[in-house]
Parts: sequence; structure tokens; C-alpha cells
Amino acid sequence: MFTKFLRKESLDRYLESDRHFAKTLSAFDLIALGVGAVIGTGIFILPGTVAATTSGPGIILSFLFSAIVCALAAMCYAEFSSALPVAGSAYSYGNLVMGEIVGWIIGWALILEYMLAVAAVSTGWAAYFNSFIQGFGLSIPKAISGPFDPAHGTYINLVAIIIILAIGAMLSRGMSTSMRINNWAVIIKVAIIFIFILVGIFFVKPQNWHPFLPYKMNGVFQGAAVVFFAYLGFDAVSSSAAEVKNPKKNMPIGIIGTLLIATILYIAVSIVLTGMVKYTDLDVANPVSFALQVANQSWAAGIISIGALIGMFTMMVTMIYSSSRLVYSIGRDGLLPTFLSKISDKNKIPQNALIAVTIIIAFMGGFVPLDELTSLVNIGTLLAFTFVSFGIIPLRRRKDIKNEGGFRVPWYPALPIISGIACLAMLTRLQLQTWLAAGIWFLVGLIIYLTYGFKHSKINTK
Repeated sequence: MFTKFLRKESLDRYLESDRHFAKTLSAFDLIALGVGAVIGTGIFILPGTVAATTSGPGIILSFLFSAIVCALAAMCYAEFSSALPVAGSAYSYGNLVMGEIVGWIIGWALILEYMLAVAAVSTGWAAYFNSFIQGFGLSIPKAISGPFDPAHGTYINLVAIIIILAIGAMLSRGMSTSMRINNWAVIIKVAIIFIFILVGIFFVKPQNWHPFLPYKMNGVFQGAAVVFFAYLGFDAVSSSAAEVKNPKKNMPIGIIGTLLIATILYIAVSIVLTGMVKYTDLDVANPVSFALQVANQSWAAGIISIGALIGMFTMMVTMIYSSSRLVYSIGRDGLLPTFLSKISDKNKIPQNALIAVTIIIAFMGGFVPLDELTSLVNIGTLLAFTFVSFGIIPLRRRKDIKNEGGFRVPWYPALPIISGIACLAMLTRLQLQTWLAAGIWFLVGLIIYLTYGFKHSKINTK
């Protein structure tokens, strides 16, 4: 029975199923998807709050160390997506090289990561939007401004539902239209970040960087563990492999390029922010806007609010897109109902999977209090990182999987092993209650696999 759980999928069947997708995405589209996911509101908040409480101006090193750890996993993702240009990201990689039960665990973890992340961000977007329109003397009635909580006077978060449904509708029009809108949104968002850097640099006072390491190197490493999660999201790029022109070349550019651009932006914002205001004053909800107000540049603070809204919008676009491709992939394998794997003849997208994902996320964002659950996003991502890192070893041993001319992780097998160990170390830093909640989620997933997925798996029809 255990060997049946470890049965492996066929790459040829995956490629045959995925050939119905339209291959429209370029390297630039992939970088826009990745930067859209990684650079969200965190860039306007984390550099300030972590500097104030954990790292001081050494937050610059914290972002650098976190980027190095993420780069290890990114290279592993780049090799997988180059060798296996199929939809489904780490879920499909697990199915192909480690066995069906491993693939299911990764897929179930990613469903948790993607959907919970979007639902949580949708509520944040709604809160930002509400505060933004208050500047124009408008407001959302309290009853429709929060999750179902009659004791506190809220019944539905209508704005969160509307933004999720709007993004779902946009994605349903096909990837060409969606990517055009997303690419422009990412360009505007990055431009707004550059506005902060260019304006803020004239108000930098070098004395604010002293002492550079008030909490010593221990504070830097603690800060690195916190800001590590700011980089999560680049893995979503790999879910698009079946829709990419020349995936062997463009997938590694998209994944590694995303991480490189995100690192430069995070570090640049950290340098300017901690130079404008003493780190001890940055423990506020909106440190970037606060720093601009201190410098009497309130006009720029308003632009930052728009940047935050656009940042959350592009993050939701990437994650809803990735969720639909993940659910499509699991349906393609029969582990979830196969109607989810149907690709629309008109737009060449998995329409049913997209509709299902959009409805579930809209319900969570509109009705469910998510404050205590968002840490579960981290566990889903880190488990996927761990499996993908160690998975390079069985991938290289597969003689039937060719990666000629594709990206290969350097310093094999040392680098993939170091990457896997680094991800395991990050997992140990998560709180016990996060593990307990995740345990319940994985127990539910195991029951679904044993009662439905195992019996309906397409492997059984071989």
C-alpha cells in the first residue's frame, strides 16, 4: 500500500494535458507576476517596524541574508521549472519525482498558502481603500466593512469581496489582457517606490544610521527570520510554466529576476527609511508615510497609499492566478473532481478552476475573521520550499527527464541540501499554535486523499 502512495506521474501525460494552454507569457510577464506577488504592502511597513523592534539600521543586512536563503530555493525552483515546464508548480514536481502522496501534501499546503494569503490581503486592501476614501469625506457603512461578527456590528466585508470578484473577472478574460493590466500596475507600483527613494534620499541624515547594529548581529538574524516572509510569492511564478514561451530560458529569468529586483527594492527602501528617521521612531503602522510626513512631504505620503493599494492588487492577481493553475493541476490528476481541469476553448484558461478559487477566496475574505490564521501561509510556503530543494536530487537521477540547455543549480548536491536545511530551520521558528492549526489542515487533506483522491487518481487508469 505504501509503495502505491509513492507511485509517480508521467511527464508525457502532463505535457499532453497542458498543451491546450495558450503560450503567451514572456520573461517580462513572469517578472511582473513575481514582483507583483513579492512586493506588496510589506515594503511600506516591514523595513520600519522590524528596524525599530529587532534590527535597527541593520535591517539592511536582514533583507540581504533573507534574500540569500530565498535565492537557494529560487535556484531549485528555476531548475525544476526549466526541466518540467508544466502547470502546478511544486505540486506537479512532487508528483513527478517523489510520488503522489508527496505531491498531494505539497499541493494541499499550497492551496492553504495561496487562498489564505489572498483572502487576508483582500481584507487589508479593503481597510486601505476605506481609509483612502475617508480623505474625500466618504465612508463605508460599518455593517458591510468587516467579517461576519454581529457582536461588533459587522456582517460582510463587501469591498474585499468586490475586489476579489473583479480580479477573477479580469483573469477570466485570458492571459494577454490580464498581463497587460498587471504589468502596468506593477510598473506604477515600482515607480511609486522609486518616488519615495528619490524624494527621501534628500532628507537622509547619516547620523540616523548610528549605531548601525544596536541589537548586535543577533538582532540582524532575528530580523532576517521576520523579513524572510516578505519574499514569499516568487514560487507562484513557477505555476505558469505551461503558458510560457520558451520556458527553459524564460522560467529561470522570471524566478531569479523577481528575487533580484525585490531584494534591490527592499534594501533601497530600508537604507533611505532608516536614514530619514531614527530607527527608534519607526515602530508605527505606516513607517514610510510617517517618514515623509516628518520630512514635510505629505503629498508623497498620499502617493504611498496609492502604491500600497496597487501593491496589494498585483499580489492578489498573481496568487488567484496561481491558485487556479494549482487547482487545475490537482483536478488534471483526478485527486480533485476532473471538471476543475477543463480548459476553456475560447480563452485557453482553466475557467472552472478559476471560478471555484475566486468564489472560495471571496467567501473567506468577505465573511471569515483571518487575523489568527495568516501565519499558516508561512508553513505552506516553507514546506513547498523544503520539498523542492531536496527534490533536485531525485530529479537529477531521473534519466528520462532531460534538461538540456536549461538552468541547473550550481554546486550540486551541496546547494540543494543547504537550501532544504535552511528551510527546515525556518520551519522550526514557527509557533506551536501554527503547527497545530496546520496539523488539522493536513489531517483534513489526508482524509480527502484517502477517501477520494487515491481512488480517482489518473494513475489508476494507466
